[in-house]
Parts: sequence; structure tokens; C-alpha cells
Amino acid sequence: MGLGLSAVFGQAQAAWDVNMRSGATDVSRSVFDLHMTIFWICVVIGVLVFGVMIYSMIAHRRSKRQQSANFHENTRVEVLWTVIPLLILVGMAIPATRTLIHIYDSSESDVDVQITGYQWKWHYKYLGEDVEFFSNLTTPREQINNQSPKGEHYLLEVDEPLVIPAGAKVRFLITAADVIHSWWVPDLAVKKDAIPGFINESWTRVEQPGIYRGQCTELCGKDHGFMPVVVEVKSQEDYASWLGEKKAEAAKLAELTSKEWTLEELSERGQKVYQTACASCHQAGGEGIPPMFPALKGSAIATGDVEAHIDIVVNGKPGTAMAAFGKQLSEVDLAAVITYERNAWGNNTGDMVTPKEVLELKQGMETVEERARQELGMVKEGETLYQLIE
Repeated sequence: MGLGLSAVFGQAQAAWDVNMRSGATDVSRSVFDLHMTIFWICVVIGVLVFGVMIYSMIAHRRSKRQQSANFHENTRVEVLWTVIPLLILVGMAIPATRTLIHIYDSSESDVDVQITGYQWKWHYKYLGEDVEFFSNLTTPREQINNQSPKGEHYLLEVDEPLVIPAGAKVRFLITAADVIHSWWVPDLAVKKDAIPGFINESWTRVEQPGIYRGQCTELCGKDHGFMPVVVEVKSQEDYASWLGEKKAEAAKLAELTSKEWTLEELSERGQKVYQTACASCHQAGGEGIPPMFPALKGSAIATGDVEAHIDIVVNGKPGTAMAAFGKQLSEVDLAAVITYERNAWGNNTGDMVTPKEVLELKQGMETVEERARQELGMVKEGETLYQLIE
């Protein structure tokens, strides 16, 4: 699809920072060709219209004392200026419609991935494979705070990229858990809003392995600019190997729940979890950004009742910026980060929360919620154990 003119100038145009990319998929290249075709049609129309206008202004200027023609209508001209634009519009509409139909055809997919936006990270779940994980920004804070030079992929690097197989049709089911986000990877020609309570579909098929980067494109809060998208396309063999490793990691993580942990082990793991999941709001030193993000250093939560601390981390606090991390972190990571918060920055409570305790509390809350559903017929999303008991 597309004019020969698009093929001639396509590569040079794609190199311009002001132009869109041709991308790495058939859909993205079709969109680029369509874009360039319409662009050059508009250029030709603009040159003709402005050329005639400028010629008329010069050739019939007042100093030449030209005599105006006197006529009322010209049916032939009126037919021409109606039919020609109509043909141009139809000529653009046919390939545009064909491309749109192709873009929205997400049927017969080989891999299905549920993408959920959180403040401020992405969660990927491979449906039918029992593999899911969060993808977090890994750009060092020193670069963000201008304390060290910016890296090559500044604000576009993550700890866990979305991995998909080359040559396979991958369907994306995109939603959000808190506020509206938007998942965008320009090289794949995919941009879909992630809306809480709704699922938007999109798809891609990338033939060649590679790494493609994007961003959240919907203003979603304080760290909107810090939730990049990275898609890594692997060969079919490498993808199968990666998927097997991820399943093994999930099984190993389940085993860690029953492990006997020490305070030092949990604190060490908790520090890493805190830097990834909590530091953007509560700051690396626990000082917070009051009043929106309260300090944890010396706070009543981090030094007070352990169960209340677990509850607010697992369930969040409705009406505030404190999100629920019960579904975002594993029992091991929840126990680790709570243990770290209770013993860091001079808190030194000596308390250790184990994964078993977190699991038991979560199971207890699920039991209470289920009983409430049966007795009351409803449980509001976000209600905590203590609210239900009250």
C-alpha cells in the first residue's frame, strides 16, 4: 500500500525527529505508508492551490490595470471542484479503512498478555501460562536528580521487560488498577488507554527479535514520566526457554513463603523492594513528602502495631495516595519490605514479619470478605480487614 513517492522518501522522512517512525511490524509500516501518502497528497494540493493563488496575485495586480471577467457561474468548474476532492477523499479512505480493519483484528492470537497499569509501573500477566510480573523503572536516582550523566536509555529502562516471541500474533488486554494510563510503543504502532474497570484490546506481530521502547502517554500522577514500556522480542526458541525460567522462578518464590527467614535476610531483600516500590513516594531515606506521602522514619505506622502496618501495606488506605500492594507484591516481598521499614532509618523495632504471617493475614481477610459477601451481599473494593470487622 502507499504511493511510490512514499517508498522513495520514506527512509529519509523516518529519520526526521518531527516525523513518525515506520516501525517494526506490518501494521506500523502500513500506518507509516498511509501517513506519507496523505502527507504528499496534501503537499501537492497545497503547492497547486498556493501556486495558482500567488500567480493570480502577481499576474492580475492592480498596477497592470487588468479588467475583471464578468460571469455568474460555470457548471463545468463547479462539477470539477466537487468531483476531484471527492475522488481524493475516497482514494484516501479506502486504504485507511483497510488499515483500520487490520489494526482492530485481534482474533486468532498465539499469545495473550494482560497489561495492567499501576502508579507508576506496569504489570504483565501471560494468560494460561501462570507467569506474571511487574516492570519497574531502573534509571538510577542519581541520573534523575542530575547528579550523574544521563544514560543511553534514560527513563526508558526497566528491570523486567515484556517478552514476546518473534513471528507470533500477540494480543494485549489493557486495563488499569488505579487511574487512567496509556500503553504506547511507537515501533509496534500500539497505543491504548488503560482504564480502570475496562479492557481495551490491541495486538502485534514482530518478525525480527529486538528491543522496542515506549512510555505511558496519559498523565497519571507524580511519577507519570517514570513508567516506561520495554518490549523484548525473542526467537521462538529463546522465548520458550525464557518462559520456562519464569515458571521455575514462580515455583521457587512459592517455596520461599515457607522458608525460615532471618531478620537480616528479610531486611536486605526488603531494602531492594522498598527502593523499587516505595521510594518514589516515601523517599529513599523514609522522610516522605508530607502531607501527601507521610514519613516512615519514626512514624507511628512503622514503629507501632505490626498488624496495622501489614494491613495498610497490603490493603492501602482509601481516600489517600497510599495504594494497596497486596496484589502487587508477593508474600515474601511484602514481609521483607515491612520488616525493612520497621528496622531502617533508626526505627530499630527489632520486629520481623514473616511471609507466613502475611499469607495468613491475607487468607483471613479473604475469609472475612467472603463471609461479608454472603451475609451483606456486597463488599466495597478497597475495604480493609479492620473496616470489615468494625
